Amino acid sequence: MVTSNDGGGGGLKKRRMCGWSKQDFLPEESFKSWGNYVNALSSTKTRLKDRLLARSSDSLELQNVRARSQHEMKKALNWLDIMWFGIGAVMGAGIFVLTGEATNKDAGPAVIISYLISGISALLSVLCYVEFAIELPVAGVSFAYLRVELGDFVAYIAAGNILFEYVVAGASVARSWTSYFATLCNHDPNDFRINVSSFGEDYRHLDPIAVAVSIIICFIACLSIKGSSRFNSITTIIHLLVVVFIFIAGLTKANPKNITNFAPFGVRGIMTATAKLFFAYVGFDGIATLGEEIKNPGRDIPLGLVGSMLIIIASYCLLSATLVLMQPYSQIDVDAPFTLAFQAVGLNWAKYIVALGALKGMTTSLLANIIGQARYFTHIGRTHMAPPFLATINEKTGTPMNATIVMTVVNCVVAFFTSLDVLANLVSITTLFIFTLVAVALLVRRYYATGETSATNRNKFIGFMVLITGSSVGVSVYWARSGNGWVGYTVLAPIWFLATLGLQLTVKQARKAKQWGVPLLPWLPSASIAINIFIMGSFDHSSYVRFGIWTLLLLVYYLFVALHASYDAAKETQREVEATQIETQLPNNAAI
Repeated sequence: MVTSNDGGGGGLKKRRMCGWSKQDFLPEESFKSWGNYVNALSSTKTRLKDRLLARSSDSLELQNVRARSQHEMKKALNWLDIMWFGIGAVMGAGIFVLTGEATNKDAGPAVIISYLISGISALLSVLCYVEFAIELPVAGVSFAYLRVELGDFVAYIAAGNILFEYVVAGASVARSWTSYFATLCNHDPNDFRINVSSFGEDYRHLDPIAVAVSIIICFIACLSIKGSSRFNSITTIIHLLVVVFIFIAGLTKANPKNITNFAPFGVRGIMTATAKLFFAYVGFDGIATLGEEIKNPGRDIPLGLVGSMLIIIASYCLLSATLVLMQPYSQIDVDAPFTLAFQAVGLNWAKYIVALGALKGMTTSLLANIIGQARYFTHIGRTHMAPPFLATINEKTGTPMNATIVMTVVNCVVAFFTSLDVLANLVSITTLFIFTLVAVALLVRRYYATGETSATNRNKFIGFMVLITGSSVGVSVYWARSGNGWVGYTVLAPIWFLATLGLQLTVKQARKAKQWGVPLLPWLPSASIAINIFIMGSFDHSSYVRFGIWTLLLLVYYLFVALHASYDAAKETQREVEATQIETQLPNNAAI
């Protein structure tokens, strides 16, 4: 593993091939000695005020921050690679695992509508990501976008939740890989796990297969991005062929009578299922982290990301429709819905093909997960909010090898010990939270520019944004608390509509998209905010308690470590920029 020594907050200067020291984790001036650290802590209030709303810029992210990795990632991907990566990242175990419970307990045959609603929410977020990814093609994706538009602190909170999302999602998929492998071998999943009865219920089934699969995927991800793309493309094509088989074979056993009671649990059941099924769309944001490795971002990103999401939404709706046509919703198994549905209609052999498809899907999902995870933390490491040795790009492979290995180790530890069932909803909450922030950041980017937007337009923009987010939160809370009430919707929904309309008609856009912009601005980002927040209202109270605890832990780390590390790094970057400006001015002065 390559480690780096960064003498201050700036560029990576020295390299060695083995061994770690404090310099690799905390090279900043604030951590040079205990005296320095005490002085930094005593300046926490001043530094917090400096960094709380400090915004980066496109040029800093694309040049100064990116340069801290020493070497460039290799531009090897086109739109087809991105589309296959998008499908591979998202279509993992979700459709095969979550559909059963959502159909049996929440939505009934209307699970099709639930998949459509959560898919539309994901698609709106994709559109926001696409515009940012073209304008800022860096590995940090949402982290970099939020640093530029909403400031360091918001970006840090998002980064911590991104970490949680990727670790839990990756570990969950790795353990599901073991479960479906056991199905192929006609065994119970726990037959392949080590049972330690002295551990707690959620931690006693140790999973060495999940660890082994994660390590193999890590090796593939470290070698080269083009090699990873070829592997992903082949396995994703096989996975799509299995999806086509399930659709065709399932429809041969379809019974329209199974969907006569289409929505037995009503609208509330549909929305509860929508919240659960959003987990099935998690992963596309990781593909946007490949911006530095895409040959033509302006063309390849929209074609690849939007194209893959449309295919995924259609596939999910068709597969769920096939399932509810095959079997009455009350008989659908909550753990292995497709496998047992085929068994119930006399196609017992088909369960092996379903399990094979799930394995292929989970393999590509794991690959995309670790690729996205590593690139996120490469850029976070560049800003020193995470240890800067994570920012190193391997000169030979052009991949962030340090970040890939470290994050794989974390995934393996979590996957080995934890069942993760209690954390599934929390992953969806953190994902929706980040998607909401990205939509807000996009509106900020289009309607507010420092030094250009007038005070009147700025105040109107802030007012409309408060009304948009406030009414969205109000609708979500009213939905969660009111039962069958409707009065609140007649008040809050018009507020959202009029605020969005007011933003469109009365506030001048500060900038236009350079190549590709979100259509129907500001309606689509505003709708993304509203839908994401609305879906968040369907989660249980305990999930929000866990979300609050995790955010509190992030704040503690920020106040004692990340704040001071990023403050030093920002000041070093400022000195570098000023020195560069002086150097460029000297030749001009000499010429005069």
